[in-house]
Formats: sequence, C-alpha cells, structure tokens
Amino acid sequence: MTAQQNRFSPSGFAAQMQSDREKDENEPLSPYQTADTQGEFARLADDIRSYLSTPHGLGEDERRQYSEMLNRAVLGYSQEREQVLAVITDRLIRLRIHRLDQMQHPFQSLAEALFAEVIGLNVLELVLTDKEELEEIQVVGTSIFVVKNGRAKRSVYCFDSVREVERIQQNLVLYNNDRINPRKKWAEVMLRDGSRVTMTGFGFTASPTLTIRFYTVRSFGLGTLCHPSYRTMNEPIKAMLQSILDARFNVIIIGPTNSGKTNLMKALIAELPDEERIITIESRFEMMLGRDFPTKNVIEYTTDEEDGYHRSDQAFKLALRQSPQRIIHAEIRDLDANIYVRACTRGHSGSMTTVHANTLEDVPDAITDMCMQDGRGMDAERLAKRITQYVTEIGIEMAHLGGRRVISRIGAFGWVNGQVSISDWVKYDERVDDWLYPKEPSAFAARRLAAGVNRYE
Repeated sequence: MTAQQNRFSPSGFAAQMQSDREKDENEPLSPYQTADTQGEFARLADDIRSYLSTPHGLGEDERRQYSEMLNRAVLGYSQEREQVLAVITDRLIRLRIHRLDQMQHPFQSLAEALFAEVIGLNVLELVLTDKEELEEIQVVGTSIFVVKNGRAKRSVYCFDSVREVERIQQNLVLYNNDRINPRKKWAEVMLRDGSRVTMTGFGFTASPTLTIRFYTVRSFGLGTLCHPSYRTMNEPIKAMLQSILDARFNVIIIGPTNSGKTNLMKALIAELPDEERIITIESRFEMMLGRDFPTKNVIEYTTDEEDGYHRSDQAFKLALRQSPQRIIHAEIRDLDANIYVRACTRGHSGSMTTVHANTLEDVPDAITDMCMQDGRGMDAERLAKRITQYVTEIGIEMAHLGGRRVISRIGAFGWVNGQVSISDWVKYDERVDDWLYPKEPSAFAARRLAAGVNRYE
C-alpha cells in the first residue's frame, strides 16, 4: 500500500472534526471504542510513536533530516505528513495489523487514525485550514489565539482539555530528541525554514502553553515595504533610510512584539552591498540572512547564555576578530550591552540592533542600565551620554497603526543639558493617515548624509 493510495487530507480531517463538533450533544452515540479496544489502540499508538522516534540505520545528517520531517509533519506540512503516513502504513503491514475489531473512528484507515493520534494537532487542524497570512498560533490552556498581520484574535476553536495540548507537546519534543516533564517544564523546536515552537508545561506557567511561529517567505526590501499592501513607509522615508545606511549611522529599532522590527532590519540589510562584511548575533536564528541573501558576506552567530563557551559576549569577542564592517545584533541584552557599546564606538559604524523600550527617549538609559549590571564602576551619566552620541545615533520606532505595521517615528539622538533629546525627522500622524517631517537633519547630520550616495533630498 503506497502513500499515494492512503493520502492523508488535512482538510478532510478538519471537515470530519467540524462535523463531529456540530452533532447534537443529546444524540445517542455509540462508543468511539470499547475499553479493551481503547487499550489496544493506545498500546499500538505507543508502538508507532516509539517506532517513529527511534529510526535505525541512519547517519547523523539523515537523522537530522528525519527529525525535521517529523517536526514539519506535526506542524501541518502536507508533503511531510504524507511521508509519515506512508511510514505508519508500512509499519502496520509489517506487524500484519490492518484493523482493530470493534473500533470505530472517523478515518478511512487504521493508519490515518494512528496518524491523528501520534502526529495530528487535534483542533489545531481546523485552525491550520486557513493558513493565509497566518503568522502565529498561540495556545494558553484550552484557549487558542491566531496572529495575522501582527494582530492576535481569539479563535472560534478551543481544546476540550489541556491533556490534548500536553499530548501535542510530547509528540513535538519526542521527535526533536528533547523533553518536557516535571523536571524540565519547557522546550523549543526550531525548524530550518525558521518556523519555531515554544512550549511550557504546568508548574512553570499556570497552564500548558504552545506557541507556533511560522516562517513566511516574503520579498524583503525597502521598496516592498512601500507597497500599498504593506505601507510600512513611503518613498521619501525609503530614500531617507537608504541615506542613513550610506552614511553608516548606528541604528536602533524599537517597537512591540510583531510590530515588524525584524522585517525592517532585513529590508535595510537587503539594501547593503553584497560584499560588505556583516556579522549577526542572535539567541535563535530568526533573520536567516544566509538563506534569504545567499550572495551576501554574512557570518551568523546563535548564542546560548547557559553555555559559557557560546554566550553572546563570547560571540562578540570572536565577531570583532572577523573583520566586521557592520554588526547586526537581533536584540541587545544585559550580558552583551558593554561589548556592543564598545563595538559601536571603535570603528564598527553602521551597526543595527533592537532593544525593549517604550519610547526612543528611554533607549540610552535602558542600555546604560544593562551596562551597569556587570558590577564595574562607571559614571552612569557619562555612559548615557556616550551611548546617546555614538551607539544610538538614529532611532526607528515601529507600531501597529490602522491594522498594519508602520514606521511611526524616525529621530536623531542628541545630548542636551545633561539629558537625552530626540530630533524627530519623521512622525506618523494617525489623524491624516500620513507621515509628517517635523525637523530637518542638523548641519552635522546633513554633512554625513551628503557624504554618502546622496539619495536623501
């Protein structure tokens, strides 16, 4: 029996689940399985789960590819699902099991019933039938939220119990050679295409959680973000940003989660010459520059703060010895704040990073606080002034406005009378649904901008 003959249909599975949910609750239903059949099915499901998770005769690279295939199958990728269904079908043939007596299920075959148990996402199958513009699925206990265009909305579907969420968690960690249990109450699964699953168990969070963040292939570039379908910026702002890049200002981007910070950073990177040496440092691979820009001269670091050999400060030390022209730091954190400040003030102009701050005015103080946490005696005001003048030269603020991701503010940092001052070059005005240009660049900034390709007018 081939995978083609037993093609698993996610849409069919979802339709069947929807049909079951819409049945009258008072209608007498025959048992899904007898007690004996339930036990036999559970034992068979455990056998299939164990068989899938422990492949034999595979090399290291083949095992990685196999685990990737299982993870993608759990996350709803149709081609991988058909491959796994074929493996389950073959396993049943080898066991000479074609059906379980007295077992009733809504699937065309026992293989599909087992697939739904060891791979399927239960009610999330219904959510996945509408994947257009789907960026995240967020599960908190039995509640489900979907994120599209950066905005979360409660799904019309929910789990019947948290045990179903925990079953999906166990499937994901099992096929990723990880664990989530009373001793380790969290896990993450990262796929090569950028899709990521973050899970927490009861006791670490008040209820089990599951967050699936999908990687969506997009055409990156400032021109793309000017398109009416995005309207993150307009043509004058695009020209301004190109000139900021040419002038090698250090740029910092702030904004809430899912406001488009990473997309903007990638769009800025897309404008850079391919030969420029770029080094990125991330706690997990999200920007994927090597994949999306294969011709660029990029070294990508991923760091682990719990591993002394691979922490972000060690990545910075190595990066500084690899002739970087620009350092792109996904998010500046406590341990690496001092090193990033030194990098920006010692010849690595044109660097970019993001930081958690409410407004641009708060950014220098936020970075100063992080630098002070390593215990070294430093003058806070002097450090804040240095950061303002050399590290946070240009700030870009992202926001969700009018149902889309928007550059809401671009400003130049300055230090005036012992305080941070922002000269706003661009501000988005919701009342007129357009960008305003409150101030011209200073004479110093104008000279730097003119020294580049002079695309800003």
